[in-house]
Amino acid sequence: MPAERRRKSRPDLRPRPVRESLTEVADLMFPPDANMHGTVFGGKVLQMVDKAAAVCAMRHSGRICVTVAMERVEFLYPIRVGTFLIVEAQVNHTGRSSLEIGVEVYAEELLQRTRAHTNSCLVTMVCVDEKNRPVPVPPLLVETPDEKARWNAAEARRRARRAARAA
Repeated sequence: MPAERRRKSRPDLRPRPVRESLTEVADLMFPPDANMHGTVFGGKVLQMVDKAAAVCAMRHSGRICVTVAMERVEFLYPIRVGTFLIVEAQVNHTGRSSLEIGVEVYAEELLQRTRAHTNSCLVTMVCVDEKNRPVPVPPLLVETPDEKARWNAAEARRRARRAARAA
């Protein structure tokens, strides 16, 4: 096998900083996005959350990533038609083949020029190969106190999940 071909097939597993994979997905909410009360379907919000988390994970890993879990989905208040919805995602933690993505959702009222935090969520993604088998993900390089706090909190959640499975 030529050396050039071997190098291309080897994944790049150098640590990557959080800032390199920050992702923002945004969309204006219209009547088809809403229920009979004129508030946006939770499923629409989760779709945007999932999309932002996937892009964030793929930016970090350079591979296809699939959703395996969503937790701590919190809807803090209803989002109305006409609102500009902004979803921000960042890598909190990496494991061998998994990534925890922290997602925050904001509703921006364009005419009033106000912005409010409406939702939070944690999404676990797994990096996969062409045959949908888990593959290693590059480590996360945490640089700021906030990133270190997110890493530590994610590590504690990971330990708690493992303990719960073992019980």
